[in-house]
Amino acid sequence: MPHYTSYDGVELSYQVLEGSEGAGPPLVCLAGGPGRDAAYLGDLGGLDAHRTLIVPDSRGTGASPPSPEPWGYAFPALAEDLESLRTHLGLETFALLAHDAACATAQAYAAQHGDRLTRLVLVTPGSRLQGELPDDAEEIFESRATEDWWTDAYVAVHTLPTAGDMDEVRSLLLRAAPMGYGRWDGPQRAHAATEPGQLGPVPRAGFWQGVDDPARHALLSRLPEVGCPVLVITGDRDALAGMRAGELVAASFRTAAVRTLHGVGHYPWVDEPDLFRPVVEQFLKRGYDPEARGAV
Repeated sequence: MPHYTSYDGVELSYQVLEGSEGAGPPLVCLAGGPGRDAAYLGDLGGLDAHRTLIVPDSRGTGASPPSPEPWGYAFPALAEDLESLRTHLGLETFALLAHDAACATAQAYAAQHGDRLTRLVLVTPGSRLQGELPDDAEEIFESRATEDWWTDAYVAVHTLPTAGDMDEVRSLLLRAAPMGYGRWDGPQRAHAATEPGQLGPVPRAGFWQGVDDPARHALLSRLPEVGCPVLVITGDRDALAGMRAGELVAASFRTAAVRTLHGVGHYPWVDEPDLFRPVVEQFLKRGYDPEARGAV
C-alpha cells in the first residue's frame, strides 16, 4: 500500500483503485464515520471504471498510524493531510469526493485550498459545520415504522447516548444500521456488517474538535469564494443525515447544485449504484448547473 509524508512528518497510507479499463482521471475520495476505515467506500458503485480512485486512510484508520497529537484527528487538520497528499501525488488540481462526516473535512479543504479543486462532490453530508441540525432525518425514520427492523433500531438509537463503552456502541450501531439504507436487503446487510470492526474510537472522538469555535465562522465565510462546481447528493430515505442538511451545506457555496436520489439512504452507492454512479460521472464531466437542484 502506498504512503505519503504529511505536514508533521507522519507517514499515512492511501489506496489506488483502477477499473478494468485502466487508469482514468484521479478522484480523491474521503471516508466519513467519522473515524471509519475507508474500506467501506469500496469502489463507490463502480466509479473506478472511468476514474482512478485515490482513497486515503485518515489518521488512526486502515493502515495509517495514530496521530501523535490529539488535534491531528480534527477535521481541519485532516484537510491539511489532504493537501500533503495532493503535493505527494504531484496534482496541480484535482476532483474531490467526500462522504458523511468527511464532507466537513472537504469543506475545510475547500476553504483553505479551493483553488486546487476542479470539482467537489459531497455525498449525504450532515450540517453540523453549518451549526444547524434539521429534524427531517427523524421524520424519515418515523415514516418507516412499518418495516420489520424498525422497533429494534428505535431502541438502539435511543440507547446510544447512554452506551457504556465502544463495544456497546458498536453493537447498537449495528442494530440501528437499517435506518441508513434505502432498503434492508442482502447488499445492505453485508455492507452494514462491516461497520463495527471499522470504527476507530479515538479518531471518532477527536474528529469534531473545534467545530463550535469562532474559527468555524471564518471557515464558513470563505466557502462562497470557492469557484469550482459543487454537487451535494442526498437520499430521500436517509434517516441518518436527512435531506435538509445537504441543502444547508449547498447554500454555503455559490456554485452548488443538489441532487436528491429516490429510494436511497445514507450510502447511495450501496442502495442504487446504477443511479448514483451516472450522476457523479456526469457532474465530473460537465460541472455545475445552477438550475438543476431537483431529484432523480
